[in-house]
Amino acid sequence: MLDQELDCIADSAADTRPVHPLRPDGLAAFLDTLLPARAAFLRDIDFTAKAGELAFLPGPHGIASAVLGLGTDPAPFAFGSLAMRLPESASWRLEPGDYDPEAATLGYCLGAYRYDRFRSDSGRGSALLFVPSGHAAALSQAAATWMVRDLINTPANILGPVELAEFAASLADRYGAQARISAGDELEGNYPTIAAVGRGSARPPRVVTVRWSGSKAAADAPLVSLCGKGVCFDTGGYDLKPSAGMLRMKKDMGGAATVLGLARIIMEADLPLRLALRVGCVENAVSGTAMRPSDIIRTRSGLTVEIGNTDAEGRLVLCDLLHEASEEGPALLVDCATLTGAARVALGPDLPALFCNDDGLSESLLRLGNGIHDPLWRLPLWAGYADWLKSPVADMNNVSSKPLAGAIVAALYLQRFVRAGTPWIHIDLYAWNDQPRPGRPEGGEAMGMRALTALIRERFS
Repeated sequence: MLDQELDCIADSAADTRPVHPLRPDGLAAFLDTLLPARAAFLRDIDFTAKAGELAFLPGPHGIASAVLGLGTDPAPFAFGSLAMRLPESASWRLEPGDYDPEAATLGYCLGAYRYDRFRSDSGRGSALLFVPSGHAAALSQAAATWMVRDLINTPANILGPVELAEFAASLADRYGAQARISAGDELEGNYPTIAAVGRGSARPPRVVTVRWSGSKAAADAPLVSLCGKGVCFDTGGYDLKPSAGMLRMKKDMGGAATVLGLARIIMEADLPLRLALRVGCVENAVSGTAMRPSDIIRTRSGLTVEIGNTDAEGRLVLCDLLHEASEEGPALLVDCATLTGAARVALGPDLPALFCNDDGLSESLLRLGNGIHDPLWRLPLWAGYADWLKSPVADMNNVSSKPLAGAIVAALYLQRFVRAGTPWIHIDLYAWNDQPRPGRPEGGEAMGMRALTALIRERFS
């Protein structure tokens, strides 16, 4: 199995010990409820309820309870430090307070994640938390996030194109969806750009297509179509990356992992819609059969593309998928990809770049993402840069000759393969945490997934 199940949840509330989450303005009232000795203890250690502050109150048989500071930030991540700081010897429960209980459950579970599959000494496990009924959505999102993180963190020698496609098919099978894996001559004919990217690797490319309908979805229910870039490792091809640039390239399938996580949440919630999922699974390698700079490739749409840079392979992986998906007239088309370093230069690692051809759709996604602390930032599909993709020998180039606006130019390339009138969202994400923070351990990360979930629920539920 490439993904692990949540192992931080207690089966019962019996024998659990309380955790009291507090904000600074509620601290005085809480102290008044305590025995004088315990209140004095918190005052003596100068407990102020700042975010992440944790104190233990003694009892006759050891620790009686814990007190967690939340600070003033409403984000759920303050709860993310608990799983690895509370003693494993007991199970715990969160007492009511000035916080969103479901968000707290999500934050706790996000902080309980660890990737220790290949470690002989995996260290301590997470403390168990009892979760009351009514938190199914939070647990589903947490489990999907763990899955996305697991996929991204898995090294490329374990997770290649075939394995990624097979995982997507197995996920479809879990939820009664239909999966089809395209390979060989079928892939060459239907997805020529993906075949071209994968031709340089000894590990053959795959395209997996998943179709699912909710149990309450009529034949004409809205179709939500998802596309993901699944480059399991990216050397850059003949335009070879420097060694430092390859160190994290196992994460170049982060877009595929994200749409798989989103599909999982949709299917688990049995939303009343039709779902189509397409993932291009490929490795961008160097060999005598790899594509070269100046090669010309014919896409599924019929447009020809001159290869200006073999390291701009992600847009080649996505363009055939987007063309096929938009031909079906979806009510919403979403693609996710670790597409450009330019997006990271513009927005840093924590803010995925959002491109959208519908202002209302974009505003809704930004509003919902901010509300649940899964933010994105919109960049423009600036038509004035479209000519930068011109080629003297083909319909277009896959890159611009100008070293500017790289994320925008990549999005404009993709837009050419989306049928006019199709509501389309393109998310250029990093899919990685550079350093550990509460609820966000170092390594693979699901970015924008919860925001997209909220949008799809709002639009189609």
